[in-house]
Amino acid sequence: MRNQGWRGLIGVALALAVTALPAAAQPYKAEYSLSIVPDAGTPWGKGTQLWADIVRERTRGRINIRLHPGATLVGGDQTREFTALRQGVIDMAVGSTINWSSAIPEFNVFSLPFLLRGYRSLDALTQGDVGRELFRRVEEQGVVPLAWGENGFRQLSNSRRPIRAPEDMRGLRFRVVGSLLFNDIFTALGAVPAQMTWNEAMRAIRTRKIDGQENPITIYNNVRLDTLGQRYVTVWDYVADPIVFVVNRQVWDSWSPQDRDIVREAAMEAARFEVTLAREDLLSTGRGTLEDLEARGVKVTRLTPDQRQRFVDATRAVYTKWKTLVGRDLVEKAEAAVKDDTPINKPHDVSVRR
Repeated sequence: MRNQGWRGLIGVALALAVTALPAAAQPYKAEYSLSIVPDAGTPWGKGTQLWADIVRERTRGRINIRLHPGATLVGGDQTREFTALRQGVIDMAVGSTINWSSAIPEFNVFSLPFLLRGYRSLDALTQGDVGRELFRRVEEQGVVPLAWGENGFRQLSNSRRPIRAPEDMRGLRFRVVGSLLFNDIFTALGAVPAQMTWNEAMRAIRTRKIDGQENPITIYNNVRLDTLGQRYVTVWDYVADPIVFVVNRQVWDSWSPQDRDIVREAAMEAARFEVTLAREDLLSTGRGTLEDLEARGVKVTRLTPDQRQRFVDATRAVYTKWKTLVGRDLVEKAEAAVKDDTPINKPHDVSVRR
């Protein structure tokens, strides 16, 4: 009986000792899913692939990342991507602020019509207080933001006619992304906006069910929209589309601190590379790329300052409405940063460190 008593006490002690031990780290997955919207041939896709490659190499295979282009993990509906990421359906993503604006309304600051005046303005937002505040909003949603990338300024293309003034857009049917802000912009310009995914848009362009679309020139070039009848391009730089390198919070917490540092540094390195690609030949007027389009028979319209101002005036009511919806304090902070868009030495390194 005495031996049995000692055995019982020893068993209790062992049980208490086990429960007192810190929880073991979660095992790493054999493969982590990473969602992007475009294909691998775009600067966006190339930058994402570089991130995956660097992480695999520097973690010596502990973290293997598989890219899923075309938003296939959410059935091609890019507007569902952030929700799936937050819920853990997707492990990682490099996503568009436009596509994720339904989950984070503050991302619409980049889509306020004609707020930005060029890449210096964009850098002033992503690298300053606005960028840090937006990253905090991402973290509040259970997602870890690591670096800012870029899909570029969005331009118009259509199959019908050159567009030099708002009146030229009247009655034309344009594909827009799934954001009510874009609906308001195109409606104010007299066009007919049609919300659809990019895959749906490609089918609609081929069958001439829509007249035009808006996207960065890199996207236009990658899918050769000129071969699908989109022969008229207007350079108006009306909004920009930053992208964000992110990881699901639970996935992030499952990695060791050393591996987290590797993933973060790799994201920042890949983002710098991606931004360089996205801005290649587009750093000033886009002359090199646009001349190449003209050589292929595309009619490129470059708005004069006076022509651009007519679009600004036509969308001013939309800007005012959405300034309130996005958040007046944030927008005024962005307006101040854009007004004082002095050059910054180290672009695209805005991140929230933990």
